Amino acid sequence: MVTLAMAAALAAASPTPDVQANADPAIFQVQDGDTKVYIFGTFHALDGKSDWFNDEVRNAFDESGELVLETVIPEPAAVAPAARPTGLPGPHVTASASFLGTTRMAINAGKSQGLSVGNGADMVLRRAADDAGKAVEGLETLDSQLAMFARMPARTSAKAGPAGTSAPQADMPALSKVMIDMQDAWKRGELTIFIRMLDQLRRSSPDLYRTMFTERNSRWADWIAARMQTPGTVFVAVGAGHLAGKDSVLVRLAEMGIESTRLN
Repeated sequence: MVTLAMAAALAAASPTPDVQANADPAIFQVQDGDTKVYIFGTFHALDGKSDWFNDEVRNAFDESGELVLETVIPEPAAVAPAARPTGLPGPHVTASASFLGTTRMAINAGKSQGLSVGNGADMVLRRAADDAGKAVEGLETLDSQLAMFARMPARTSAKAGPAGTSAPQADMPALSKVMIDMQDAWKRGELTIFIRMLDQLRRSSPDLYRTMFTERNSRWADWIAARMQTPGTVFVAVGAGHLAGKDSVLVRLAEMGIESTRLN
């Protein structure tokens, strides 16, 4: 999730490296005697210029019998337009509440740099699971996500408001740069930029941070802990920001005595 306030904080500090032909986004695992859960941090819109669905990520996916996303978005016809978050695209464009929660400018900024939700990791994984006949499950329902957006606090400033609000077009170049910087960091498996993003959001909009990250990360960690009681191998894919920072899914798991291991 990217806001205009985050763009201002990150744009000057984040160098843009050359696009890599091969990418290694971060993937983790937790396991016990008969259960293994892979936890993969996704980026919801990508430029399609690098191969990330390989090596450890592909092996983990192929080994898993089930794909678990943030939510499983139904076909467009199944959701009435009135039920969609105001000013945001229809639910068919992405499988992630975190991306649905970004501003329209963030979406347009990504598009201006060639980023597409169709190339996003969530969509690629969903298509691969469907092709392979794997079960697909959501950690949240669409209804619960819409209710979450309805509870989000309104912006209080023209420049530092939370997601889902408008901003001057002058901010577009900075936001476009942040989208690319975050994508490139994701491709390298670096979480530092996401940690800075989360710290910025926590300071500027603590209620939004709690709703979008703290509470959801805790629920998702509880889900993973409960799933560890059932034998099998599962591939869980959530936005990379949910695996970074002091309130991450991985930290919550560790607090329950479930240690994670990074695979790359």
